[in-house]
Amino acid sequence: MSSEPENSGTPEPQATDVELAEKLIQAYDRIREQLGLVIVGQEGVLEEILIALFCNGHCILEGVPGLAKTLMVSTLSKLVSLSFSRIQFTPDLMPSDITGTEVIEEDRGTGSRSLRFVKGPIFANVVLADEINRTPPKTQSALLEAMQEHQVTAAGFPHKLPRPFFVLATQNPIEQEGTYPLPEAQLDRFMFKTLVDYPTEEEEFRIVKMTTALEEVSLKRTLTAHEVIELQNIVRRVPCADQVIRYAMRLVRATRVDKEDVDTFVRDYVAWGAGPRASQNLVLAGKARALLNGRFHVSTDDIRAVAYPVLRHRVLLSFNAEAEGITSDAIVRQLIESLASDSQGAMDEGMTRRVFTGESSDS
Repeated sequence: MSSEPENSGTPEPQATDVELAEKLIQAYDRIREQLGLVIVGQEGVLEEILIALFCNGHCILEGVPGLAKTLMVSTLSKLVSLSFSRIQFTPDLMPSDITGTEVIEEDRGTGSRSLRFVKGPIFANVVLADEINRTPPKTQSALLEAMQEHQVTAAGFPHKLPRPFFVLATQNPIEQEGTYPLPEAQLDRFMFKTLVDYPTEEEEFRIVKMTTALEEVSLKRTLTAHEVIELQNIVRRVPCADQVIRYAMRLVRATRVDKEDVDTFVRDYVAWGAGPRASQNLVLAGKARALLNGRFHVSTDDIRAVAYPVLRHRVLLSFNAEAEGITSDAIVRQLIESLASDSQGAMDEGMTRRVFTGESSDS
């Protein structure tokens, strides 16, 4: 794909797609390096969060308390020069506590009164929705509507949210009393569901040693908000072979129990499968993963790598699966193993690079 034509009205020429792609790769390496100064381990979690960010998606982080989920998100917002807001979800939280409210403002000179909209904490680039399943569905819907529409409506007037807009919601998997689980239709609005696990013994040793010493870490800002938007656009321009797209579709369609040729284990353990948004997110996340790993083409390996965070919250398990301890990850793993990866290596990397850079076949 060739770069956009130069605009004579701008003082500087537009960067080519390859230059922007290489900038994204370099920024990714710098962000991981800087995050490593504060966060020990969790490389897979950090990769999934960054993939979601550069895909302009949203992410659910599920893990027990004390695994540095909040620190991870706030540190990332500092590194990419984005405004950060943390909302602690509680049972008494109202929608206006998130989106904002209108207040009466009086002009002391004239005595006239008018309504002024006071923005809520959702008006930030990075929003951490802490324990999102702690608040009633009405308040959850206020957040999820903003995620979908990228705006808030108050008294009939829309208020645009800042760009980029990135929501990370956390859930505690071990404490379910007094919670309001998100419905499947609302879970589908999150691109990823990322599992945050316990650190290894060596990682925990480093965490304890680092956090109990008098040590200050100086972080270097890596990207601006404008650059993040620019890099989100370049991710979508990464080419993807038709057979890789069809592989992603086959993986998603194989979760649907109403199909005649569905595998037996899916019919036994899945109550409802993933929709078309899962296919879109698989391909888009695959593009981001390929680019972040220095490749200008998407392979089925990329699709398989992002299949778990994309599908684990979109595959609704049956009572049989819950009774037998079958997880959605186990279903996804079985589907990956059962699908023939005949599209592996279907697109030649050199040819793809020519398409991406606009080079001729003779060069």
